[in-house]
Amino acid sequence: MFEVEHEGVNLPEPSWNIKPTDQIPIVLESAKQEPAVRRLESARWSLIPSFATEMSSSFPTFNARSETAAEKPTFKNSVASRRALIPATGYYEWHTEGAKKTPYFVHSDDGLPLAFAGLYSWWRNPAMAEDDPARWVLSATILTADAQGPLARIHDRIPVALPDEAWDQWLDPHTVGDQDFVDAAVAASRELASTLRFYEVAPVTGDGPELIEPVRGGASEGQTE
Repeated sequence: MFEVEHEGVNLPEPSWNIKPTDQIPIVLESAKQEPAVRRLESARWSLIPSFATEMSSSFPTFNARSETAAEKPTFKNSVASRRALIPATGYYEWHTEGAKKTPYFVHSDDGLPLAFAGLYSWWRNPAMAEDDPARWVLSATILTADAQGPLARIHDRIPVALPDEAWDQWLDPHTVGDQDFVDAAVAASRELASTLRFYEVAPVTGDGPELIEPVRGGASEGQTE
């Protein structure tokens, strides 16, 4: 689907309950070789900028606001040349009313995986020896944008899912990304976002395919009640 030329080691197993800092699969293009090589790699879901002194952060980095990503020190270098696609069957979103949070599963209308616009970074752990291969940590984040249409009834933000015609340019490490580039990617995602479907699921606990089974009689497809 993504025309991957190289698969990395220790790719994560399928999961139906991925949490921030878990390992996720990402698609990227490495410019270390010419022509660039499209790779499938395992990355930590919470970006660690290359200048960080430790892995943990005082603020969450598993998502990046598309409106400001090119300006924020944590993300701007990745916007420039380290962009990725994060494949997923779908994602959960919680609609909050008072103290009640209702989970929904959001997915494509044709059942195919989504490709979220992501950013990645390589971070060298200064606490590890120079010759330790584990000293290099690959991490990633997912861009978000304002929700529109029926999805806005669940939550005011959505992950940016790119249509396949936008993948090549988004991944191209030779295309220098800036805020206008990110804004164009978000604009390209809008039509796809309007086709996404959703339905209510049971509380998301544990891990397994049963987590994305719809709740009988629950709200779906554009309904939140």
